[in-house]
Amino acid sequence: MTSKLISLLIIMSLSSFAQTKMITKTAKVTFEASVPAFEEVKAKNESATLVLNPSSGEIASLVLIKGFRFKVALMEEHFNENYMESDSYPKATFKGKIDNFDVSKLTETAKAYIIKGKMEMHGKSKDITFTANIKKTGNGIEIDADFNLNTDDYGIEIPSVVSKKVSKKVAVKLDAALK
Repeated sequence: MTSKLISLLIIMSLSSFAQTKMITKTAKVTFEASVPAFEEVKAKNESATLVLNPSSGEIASLVLIKGFRFKVALMEEHFNENYMESDSYPKATFKGKIDNFDVSKLTETAKAYIIKGKMEMHGKSKDITFTANIKKTGNGIEIDADFNLNTDDYGIEIPSVVSKKVSKKVAVKLDAALK
């Protein structure tokens, strides 16, 4: 009887802990490194994981590099093999905090928040800061952000043969609906 009660208490405490986090495994991350007058260099990953602790504003994300899809299959192959070396560096992660985040003040109108944290990608780590628009929805919270990353910061080499066709400044867009 006592062991059943302890088991029930453990399950209840774990389920209440799990409810303190909001999560999605279908966040969309799009990046573009196009240069005008050349072929579009753009890809989308629609299976990024994003976790938010609404009580603290802590936020974390995991993106599998091989999950990015390009319009041109050869471009996707080069991205994984030559640029991102995704067999050696299979993921990109972000861990940070939303400044002055108060979930009780969210409305259905998006408000801009500053997010600061550490991006890890291609074996390198860098502190980044960006702005995200965050709003409450009927089912949870939506987070949308646009920011830039520089390939040099993460040791991603662009071969000289294509250096005029691929930008080192990469525009990243995040769209996430957390529940």
